[in-house]
Amino acid sequence: MAMYRKLGKKSDQRKALLRSQVTQLIYKGKIRTTEARAKEVRKIAEHLITLGIKEKDNFEEVTVKAKVARKDKDGKRVKEVVDGKKVTVYDEIEKTVKKDLPSRLHARREMLKVLYPVTEVPEEVAGKKSNTKKVDLTEKLFSEYGVKYADRKGGYTRIVKIGQRKGDGALEVFLELV
Repeated sequence: MAMYRKLGKKSDQRKALLRSQVTQLIYKGKIRTTEARAKEVRKIAEHLITLGIKEKDNFEEVTVKAKVARKDKDGKRVKEVVDGKKVTVYDEIEKTVKKDLPSRLHARREMLKVLYPVTEVPEEVAGKKSNTKKVDLTEKLFSEYGVKYADRKGGYTRIVKIGQRKGDGALEVFLELV
């Protein structure tokens, strides 16, 4: 017996399909798919959530000094003339940054192997590159799902059967995070 379902696809197509469905499940919390796909996506998603739970508190906060360009009221950089050249003026500020410990960094990289990057586009500016922002799904796994499922010992997803699809009769389900 095989260790996983082949889903009628070649390996590169199957991996891409599963990666995109896991990404959407983590991002949205619920996806609609066939039963066979849902069972495969469930394995991957539960493993990622388990990594998020194990490593949620495994970081240290470090204070660093950073140079930030000084800006005027319009948001443009302030420049001053030094030796006949225009030079941007910088201010030094102190920031606290979360620094991953080695095991959390490894977990983050394992998550990034599976998850695709997600860009969120507001509806009012659809089609434009401005005001888009990248969603950090690894941070969502650590901070949101790691805290939410901290007391659970597995079983982070639920499969709810909807019925048969009209076209080919495949059993469709909702795969959602509990």
